[in-house]
Amino acid sequence: MSHQPPDQVRTPHVAFVGRANIDITVRIPQRPVAGRTTFASSPATTTPGGKSLNQAMAARQAGVRASLISNVGDDEWGAFLSRALTNAAIDVSFFQLVPSAPTGTAIIEVTPDGENYIVLAHSTETELGSEHVRDALQQLRAPIVVTQLDLQPDAVDAVFRHHHAETLIGNLVPHPSLGLTALAPLDLFVSNEAEAAAILGRHHDDPSVTAQELRKLGPQAVIVTAGARGAAYSNADHTALAPAPHVKATNTSGAGDTFLGTLAARLAHNAPLSHAVAEGVAAATTFVQVDEQQ
Repeated sequence: MSHQPPDQVRTPHVAFVGRANIDITVRIPQRPVAGRTTFASSPATTTPGGKSLNQAMAARQAGVRASLISNVGDDEWGAFLSRALTNAAIDVSFFQLVPSAPTGTAIIEVTPDGENYIVLAHSTETELGSEHVRDALQQLRAPIVVTQLDLQPDAVDAVFRHHHAETLIGNLVPHPSLGLTALAPLDLFVSNEAEAAAILGRHHDDPSVTAQELRKLGPQAVIVTAGARGAAYSNADHTALAPAPHVKATNTSGAGDTFLGTLAARLAHNAPLSHAVAEGVAAATTFVQVDEQQ
């Protein structure tokens, strides 16, 4: 007999395995050049960030129970992230604050066209380990698990060995020690075009072709996000592009995470892949138009 609260029994559940950090975002009229100072267009903002945190937030907003398996430092920024997750109703049962460790920080420059340029100072002391991942996945038993593939190899291996998911989703270029073998155990692999090109060693103008080539590496299905063009998907039955409407983007930082979090939530609600991709594109399109300064 389950001892979970009734709302958690009924609500579809997605677990996210990966990193959380602080985002310090600054809007600039143009990128700096060597030896010259560029003045920002507005004050810097400090917000919760990190791919897995962003994805969990988006999934929760899309109506599922979202658990975040991650570490941050036991410092001011870590406490800030913990409060933000709790306020967003994210399950933080396996979100740990590591004593004497710093929380990772991303510096994000956003240009007037909405493009973003990111430098991540990640914290090696807060990288996930295999025991943390194993314990979390065995206890949560989430039907859908989304993992970053660039985590330390022992953490990724723990995901593969100990998840109880009906659908295992991988994201990002796999850690060099794992290589392309990390794609084969996946039910679904999601990447952007730059990540896909890094994996394949070449770029295709058509993201649908890219998705088909990535499928040959082992995952059951592949999605390649293509920015303003939308997202291509390929599985055993179908390959297609879910187009995005033309909009004026104000900030593209985090759009891919919004796509993936929404996609995972829709899959948790048993939506067909084509519908989940279309809803992910719609959510990301809305996201890039939101001006955080307003």
